Amino acid sequence: MRLKLLFTPLIIILAVAWLPLTGHAATPDYDLKVLSSSPDQVTGEDVLVQVLFKDHPIGSKPAVKSRLRQLTFWLNGQPVNPEIRAGRHGHEVLVSGLREGENRLELHHRRQGPLASVDLTAYPVTGPIFSGPQQYPFVCTVTTELGKQPLVDTDGNTGFPVLDEQGSQVGLSRDCSIESYVTFVYRTTGGSWAILPDDGSRPDDMAKAQLTDGRTVDFIVRQERGTINRFIYSFATLAEAGDQPWEASTANWNGRLLFHFQGGVGIGHSQGSISNSRALQPDTLQKGYAVIYSTGTRTSPHYNLQVGGETALMVKEHFIKRFGMPDYTVAIGGSGGGIQQYVYSQNHPDLLDGGVPQYSYPDMVTQTIHIGDCELLEYYMDATDRGNSKWQTTSNRSWLVGLNSNDQYPDPFAQIKQMLGYSTAPGMTECIPAWRGLTPLVMNPHFGWAENQELMQPEGVMDDVRWTHYSDAKNIYGVDENGEPRTLFDNVGVQYGLKALREGNVTRQEFLKLNAQVGGWKQPSEMVQEGFPFLGSVSDVLADPTTFDPWSSRNMNLSPDGGATPAPRTEGDLEAIRAAYNSGLVFDGQLNMPVIDWRHYLEEVLDMHNSHQSFSARQRIINRMGDAGNQVIWFTDARPTDYSDPDEPEPREEFNQTWMALEVLHDWITNIQQDPGLGIAANRPMEARDACFNTDGTLIDAGDTVWNGILDDEASGTCTNRFQTYTTSRMEAGGSIEGSVFKCSLKSVDTALSDGTYGAVSFTAEQITRLNAIFPDGVCDYSQPDQGRPAG
Repeated sequence: MRLKLLFTPLIIILAVAWLPLTGHAATPDYDLKVLSSSPDQVTGEDVLVQVLFKDHPIGSKPAVKSRLRQLTFWLNGQPVNPEIRAGRHGHEVLVSGLREGENRLELHHRRQGPLASVDLTAYPVTGPIFSGPQQYPFVCTVTTELGKQPLVDTDGNTGFPVLDEQGSQVGLSRDCSIESYVTFVYRTTGGSWAILPDDGSRPDDMAKAQLTDGRTVDFIVRQERGTINRFIYSFATLAEAGDQPWEASTANWNGRLLFHFQGGVGIGHSQGSISNSRALQPDTLQKGYAVIYSTGTRTSPHYNLQVGGETALMVKEHFIKRFGMPDYTVAIGGSGGGIQQYVYSQNHPDLLDGGVPQYSYPDMVTQTIHIGDCELLEYYMDATDRGNSKWQTTSNRSWLVGLNSNDQYPDPFAQIKQMLGYSTAPGMTECIPAWRGLTPLVMNPHFGWAENQELMQPEGVMDDVRWTHYSDAKNIYGVDENGEPRTLFDNVGVQYGLKALREGNVTRQEFLKLNAQVGGWKQPSEMVQEGFPFLGSVSDVLADPTTFDPWSSRNMNLSPDGGATPAPRTEGDLEAIRAAYNSGLVFDGQLNMPVIDWRHYLEEVLDMHNSHQSFSARQRIINRMGDAGNQVIWFTDARPTDYSDPDEPEPREEFNQTWMALEVLHDWITNIQQDPGLGIAANRPMEARDACFNTDGTLIDAGDTVWNGILDDEASGTCTNRFQTYTTSRMEAGGSIEGSVFKCSLKSVDTALSDGTYGAVSFTAEQITRLNAIFPDGVCDYSQPDQGRPAG
């Protein structure tokens, strides 16, 4: 009996060691770790993995090599011979030969048999992985951006023409792919890039690079370009003279990987343009960083951040397969490049280890909430209420739009507006120089264009493209019963100018008139093409004044009878709003990495990157995570010194804090890696503090209290006093600084009259009747969540 008890477990152990594998190690000693991507999101024909010797730590490289020699790799039931190489964090195994779809990679011992396995799902390098059906038609730009012809990839009659060396068409391309290629460039002492001579000579004007480890090397860069997920990518790393194109040398790489995201506003259907100032970022390359970049993570080709996040994952994956695992990955990028850092950290927490969002917003889609109000309110002040002298004072206009206003910058259309009988003011609100044209770009299906689209075949294939953000992201928002993309913008119940009413800046009658006549936007399917100044000329306006429409008023729902009947408001689609939240297009405050949110302060020039956005992001982080210890906010003063030429004010040459931020992030990320149990906030180095800086980069003040008074009722901090922040139309209507309410919850007018919504203002019985007529469904109750916000 005793022998049987001792022997039976031994039999079981031996049997288990030989059992078929299901994705978990067959023994506790070995496992396979996928390094280059998530196992279910592999793209292309190869994958980078590492063998984990879990219960028997091996300290020396020879011991690892000895152990690896006893192992074999099997892919889909067949033995394979992978490339085994030394990595920064142990050996790396590059396995090739994956097929599209499901794959099984097994680790075997030469004598003992199967040890571990992992299931892999592979997708084509052209994508997609999870972003749904790809957008067509898709216009290629590799011809104009890189001088390369795309690959012929279709037998159909729709696509971009592919030419041979003689200029004759040889076929069509739908996905715009090219074969990857490598060039070597060097940084000149004059601060530009030049092609490295291929004869091995060293140019006299070659600059030097000072690496983070103290070494000084020639500033030579290997740049690899190609296409991933249909977009143009770039890998840039320091190289040495004599390197071969596909050696992928890492001798001068400091192990830090920089993803440079880029901004802009676009609606898709284009491969986009590549910015070498970002792809070849000299300040970071000269320190030894590797820099990766993609036109798919530049928001000027598109603003579908589901596609953008997918592209970012794929680009990093292929860099890792080429160069190996980095010590960490950090991002920089301004405007839309900053937005991507917040959104991708939330949606893809393993993509980045830290970031420097520059002059950022929390996301793009919640900006459409108040920016969609801009022209509604500007048109009201210029046209509908043109007889009200209040709107001839520039600063008064901020009562409604919230954004900054300034007399230093005159409205460029003031003269023509006066000639046509509209009201105007000496200066402008931020709505005009910063945001004009963004509403039609987001909403109007007729207002759009892509470089090279005239080359697409067959002729007219682009005519049916609907140039809206909603169409660009229809895989997320869905379509309605008529096949139209669902939309987000909603202003039902919004009481424009509520704060101005409470503070006595507008009268009760003015408040009622405003809200009765401000109206809303038509649905995209009902919109018509834009007028001047978007299209046409001044001579067109002189011939036909109705063509003058800087507000896009032809696409507004206005009162049919001068205000007796309140103008219809716009209703957003609840399914689309829910999808925006569920898909992660809304940054909802889940920040999974340390960030230093830096912006140059440009409120006086009515720059679109308004300063309150950093604090909007912070409030969301606090709401979601309880505190914002993983976000640091830095401002640098960049206000202009000379307003003498209003068309070209002279900005100060502000100090760029980005490199300083990257150095602080290096310490912060290193601390986290050394003690992950402490979390992000507790690992902050001393330099990772809220701060503000003078134009020359010298510190004004830093610490936990410098931004007091913006998100709390404390006395204003040093930086708060120095750098004024402004609001939005929805904040002026009673909303909060987080700004993420598309469709407000509603309360009855009677409730609003009794709960203090209007402060000390009281209405007559007749005015109350009018309020109810304007808001038959009720007014916004900003104490409640967005109607479309998913529960939990």
